[in-house]
Amino acid sequence: MRARYGVPLALTAVGAAGLTYAAGFEVRSFRLRRVTVPVLPRGMRPLRVLQVSDIHMVSGQRKKQRWLQSLAGLRPDFVVNTGDNLSDTEGVPETLDALGPLMEFPGAYVFGSNDYYGPKLRNPARYLVERVRGRHGLNGNAPVTGAVHNPWEDLRDAFDAAGWVGLSNSRGRLKLDGIEIALTGLDDPHIKRDRYAEVAGGPESGADLSLAVVHAPYLRSLDAFTADGYPLVLAGHTHGGQLCIPFYGALVTNCDIDPDRVKGLSTHTAGGRTSFLHVSAGCGTNRYTPVRFACPPEATLLTLTERG
Repeated sequence: MRARYGVPLALTAVGAAGLTYAAGFEVRSFRLRRVTVPVLPRGMRPLRVLQVSDIHMVSGQRKKQRWLQSLAGLRPDFVVNTGDNLSDTEGVPETLDALGPLMEFPGAYVFGSNDYYGPKLRNPARYLVERVRGRHGLNGNAPVTGAVHNPWEDLRDAFDAAGWVGLSNSRGRLKLDGIEIALTGLDDPHIKRDRYAEVAGGPESGADLSLAVVHAPYLRSLDAFTADGYPLVLAGHTHGGQLCIPFYGALVTNCDIDPDRVKGLSTHTAGGRTSFLHVSAGCGTNRYTPVRFACPPEATLLTLTERG
């Protein structure tokens, strides 16, 4: 009896312990990632950019709110929010409360699908199936029906009132003590709202630095930004894989980027040019899958320095 049931029971115990850790500890184990990116012109002082992404706020997530508020103590030069702020139709007030101290700094934002639509309960195995089939979001799958609409307009209005620059298929500029940053952004490619033709043309003349911003790092968007000559692209969406295998990494990315670049700093090459790419693993999860394993929730402080 012991030989027959010992292994299954041990595996069950290990699985239960892993789930308890993923849902009870790691999902609330917020981290700050720090990276240095050499993209500035010679002679320009370093810039500190705080990227927050994939907050997926659900009412009552007090620890997440306090942690986001505390990030204002980093005193970044500016903030970039790469979308998916919501996972609750009632979550806007708490999202704005959490981001309130950061909205005192210059900033820019794009939205993701979860800003527009409430999440649905899904079988997590579908992400593996979609990876194999090359289908993600509305890119090849059937259109979503019966979706819950989130009050994203309230988020937009609050961000705009704080002076943050909306970059959904548009361009904008930030002025920082004599330094001018030009930003170009896309609406979410995951639900086919990206319209690159509306912002094509590459970095703007007269700016000290040009950056590209998008929620989901689909290859079509990365190719377009890189071929147009942007030195750095900021994205989110992937959750870093969310459930990863220690010493191996992510199994899925929820888009068509490869798992090796699911989070952190990497490069992307297209059209004979190479850009830096930073993908944030984000600090939240879909409310129906509130677990993380070997992939802690995060924000990133990027220090931009002179090119070599």
